[in-house]
Formats: sequence, C-alpha cells, structure tokens
Amino acid sequence: MENSERNLTMLTDFYELTMANGYFENGMGDTISYFDLFFRCIPDNGGFAIMAGLEQAIDYLNGLHFSESDIEYLRGKGIFSEKFLDYLCNFKFSCDVWAIPEGTPIFPYEPVVTVRGPAIQAQFVETMLLICINHQSLIATKANRIVRAAEGRPVMEFGSRRAQGFDGAVYGARAAYIGGCCGTACTISDKIMGTPALGTMAHSWIQMFDSELEAFRAYARCYPKGTTLLVDTYNVLKSGVPNAITVFKEMRARGEEPAGIRIDSGDITYLSKRARQMLDDEGFPNVKIVASNSLDEYIIRDLLLQGAKLDSFGVGERLITSKSEPVFGGVYKLAAIERDGEIIPKIKVSENVAKITNPDFKEVWRLYDCSSGKAIADVLTCAGEEIDESKPYEIFDPEHTYKRKMVTNFHAEKLMTRIFDNGECVYKSPTASEIRNFCAEQLETLWDELKRFEYPHKYYVDLSPKLWKKKNELLEKAMKL
Repeated sequence: MENSERNLTMLTDFYELTMANGYFENGMGDTISYFDLFFRCIPDNGGFAIMAGLEQAIDYLNGLHFSESDIEYLRGKGIFSEKFLDYLCNFKFSCDVWAIPEGTPIFPYEPVVTVRGPAIQAQFVETMLLICINHQSLIATKANRIVRAAEGRPVMEFGSRRAQGFDGAVYGARAAYIGGCCGTACTISDKIMGTPALGTMAHSWIQMFDSELEAFRAYARCYPKGTTLLVDTYNVLKSGVPNAITVFKEMRARGEEPAGIRIDSGDITYLSKRARQMLDDEGFPNVKIVASNSLDEYIIRDLLLQGAKLDSFGVGERLITSKSEPVFGGVYKLAAIERDGEIIPKIKVSENVAKITNPDFKEVWRLYDCSSGKAIADVLTCAGEEIDESKPYEIFDPEHTYKRKMVTNFHAEKLMTRIFDNGECVYKSPTASEIRNFCAEQLETLWDELKRFEYPHKYYVDLSPKLWKKKNELLEKAMKL
C-alpha cells in the first residue's frame, strides 16, 4: 500500500514523457524551470480549503526511478530516442521543492507547491503531485465542513466501502482525520498512518442470531468496554432501544457501563429524541446516541437545528467522495525559467481571466492582525522580497482592484517551507495526529465569517506591487503578439 512497495514513476500523463523526450532532443532538458501547483476554486463555494497530501507526494518524489520494464515499455512505443531512454535509465531527481505544510488553510491562486529544477524533471512530476494534493486537500476540506457542522460532536469517517478505489479509502481516511474527524473505519489507515480505527457492528451481526436481544447480549459479553449497540435492524423504538436497555441493565449489574447506541436509518431527529427520553427514564443519561446514514454537513446542521439528541456522527460516502463537489481542481503551471542565471517570468494568458497565471518565482505570505491573531490576507511576492511590518500595507482584491484595504499593526509570516534541496529531502513529515492538531490551531486564526457554508467572507490573496507590475508587463506584451 505504501509507495515504497510499488513503483509509481509511470503514473503520469503520457504527454509528460513526449515533452520530456522533446526537451531532451532540443537541448532543453536541463533548462531550470519553476512550476507552481495551485487551485482556482474552493469546493462547495466555501471560504477556504485545507492543504493535505504532501507526505504522499514526498514519498513519490523520494522513490522516482525508471525500472527495466518501464524502459522496455517506452522503447516499445517506437517514438522515444535511445539517448533519451539512456537518460531515463540513470534518472535521479535533483529538483528543489517548496510547499505549504499540511493542515494549513489555503486559498485560490496561491502556490501550495513550487518545484524548481531541470525542465524534464520539474515537468514530469506534475501528474502525481496533482493526484496527491488534489485528492487529500479535497477530502480534508470536506471533512472539516462536516466537523464544523457537528458543533464539537465527534465525527467518524465511515466511507471506505464507497471510496473511489482502495487508495481513495486509505488516503481519504488520512485526509479526513487531518480535517478534524476523530477516527476512521479504515483499519489499514490506522495501521500505517495512525488514524484511529473505530467501529462496532453491522446489521448482519444482529441477523446472525435468533433474536436481537441475544445479539446484543453476545456483543456486550465480548466488548464490555465501550459497548455501542446498533438499534435499527428491526424497529428502533419497539425493539432496538428496549433490548439495548435490557442489556445495559445486565451490564450494570455486572459492574460494567455501556457506551452508546447507533441509529442508521429512519427519521433520526424523531428517533433520537424518543431514544434519549427512553434511555434517561431508565437511568442511562450518559449513554451516547450516534447517528449515521448518508450524512453531510447540511443534514447534520438541520438535524441539530431540529433538536436531534445526538452525541456523535458516522459519515461515509458523502465525505470520502466529497459527493457534493468531487473535484478539487488543482493545476500545475510553468511560472519561470532560468537563462544565464537570470529568472525569466512566464505567464499563461487566456480569454478566460480565471486561467491567467501569476508569473515568476514567488513566495506566499500570510498577514496576521497583531491584536486578534486572526489572518487578514495572503500576499504573493517575488522571491527575495520582504514585507515591512513597520509600515502600513495596502492590500486589494485582484479581481476587483477598487476594493482596497490598508493594513496596520500586523505580523507577516512566510507559508512555504523547503521540502527538497537539490533532490534530497530536507523535511520531516509530521504524524497524522500532529498535522490534525496543527490544522485545528490554524483554523483558529480564521474569522468565523470565513467559515460560513453559504456566502462566506472573501479572503484576499494579493500580489505585491513588484509582482503585479511584472504580471501586467507580460500581459501587455502578450496582447501585442
């Protein structure tokens, strides 16, 4: 399951190889190039996204190599030169890579990964970097929306069986945990990445026994600590909850305390209210009620608004597939090349304004209000620029330049950190638990207005005057072509 156990080098778009061969044949293979990975739209029209998937991208870059079978496959295509294939036989990744750490809130059009290195290499890694960052950032972002809807109640990721393939299940569980879920049903994700595995029983457990009551008794005998019983196999209020109460009383007589019940179907608001009353009346006010069954942030929000008596949630298909918007939309674009030691900015121009890129080798800064500690805006600068915290800084919305704001009493921090130095990894990935905690801390720096599900406040991602000037000059030049 880990990248070290399989060679993913050939998991690439075929045009990466045709371009690589073309660069090689035209003497451009060693041209130093800068590529940015960024995204254009926040899923579900949200106020922010969450960076995730970097660890798996690092694993991929560390393992880059072409096997003998890869070379034979390419030779069989009949379009690649032997000199190029010899180059691939001795391939060694030698790029510099910078990235925004996992768990950080991120915004459209700012680089979250920058790769600098020989054109063949920097271009070639596009597909896999996008797979890693797009997928996990999407699921982490969706998970956090669902966790926020739960208003402090634990959310468990239950979607393995509905994931888009086994990697989708494993890495989706990791991303969901980073986004705030308390654990996952995916056992192997716990084994290899430390995302806590959780779960009790399915309806089939109850059906295997002659009666629901005996099924509950058998389970309670096996797992007296943390006993949670699934009460909707037959009838929640007529048999499920009454039988659970019977078993809970038997457990208490043995000196054991039950944990909860789970409702997986029906009108969860109505059933949870009735179940809560029944449990309380029988002396079990501390027994928790868990809800599952095709939940998402909007359903959870409505359940709580309706007064549902729920203590935690299990969320499956709509989380692990981000069903409401299953594409993150990250892209990987050339930003600059080097010629005789000079950085030459490059821009992609389009009639679709959203597809015009930000040129040059850049750095990403986040400005924080010194009084509140809240994030004010992000600023993209040319590499090497500094932001003077002692002076007021004017920011504006690049889409609507008339919207301007003067920022004072602020602190500026660079968001990107070096991951690879000349092909050598210089970054130690945190554990999933550490990333999850870091994400929670970072989210506290965002204003609540950014966290609205509908019409969130727009967060500014500004360009420094120097970068803005370079972009305009390139646009003017392109218009004359």
